Amino acid sequence: MRILVAAIGKMRSGEAALTDDYLKRARDLGRSRSFSGPDLSEFEAPRGLTGPARMGKEGDWLTAAAADSVAIALDERGVNISSEQFAAMLGDLRDTGTKATTFLIGGADGHDRKVTAMAQRTIAFGAATWPHMLVRTMLAEQIYRAMTILAGHPYHRS
Repeated sequence: MRILVAAIGKMRSGEAALTDDYLKRARDLGRSRSFSGPDLSEFEAPRGLTGPARMGKEGDWLTAAAADSVAIALDERGVNISSEQFAAMLGDLRDTGTKATTFLIGGADGHDRKVTAMAQRTIAFGAATWPHMLVRTMLAEQIYRAMTILAGHPYHRS
């Protein structure tokens, strides 16, 4: 199963280093577990738009990025799941023949309604509000952690 991450905003090189490291680790380990990716697609936040117009444009990009895949939106109002549940979710999606799963990270104002409406699942990384640039690093680490759980690797300790 292919794993994609579609996110609004582009990370600077300093922000990207840790995310890239976790994505590479997940890619390397995931191959042996029948996963490809995770691949990251970033969309520059639209200039000159604010509020609903901005969120609408971002929503158009994210929904297009998730076409032909299971869409999972990351949102503070989503369901909190443990790392084990996250790994099980990815394993179940893979095992039921899902070809691709796309994780959607909105911009600074969050997701447009069209994104949450089309997402098959909405998950959160706790009740706190996280900067959207930090969320992609947290997601990359959780994808890597899921690969280690599915592989029986000792990285995850619970």
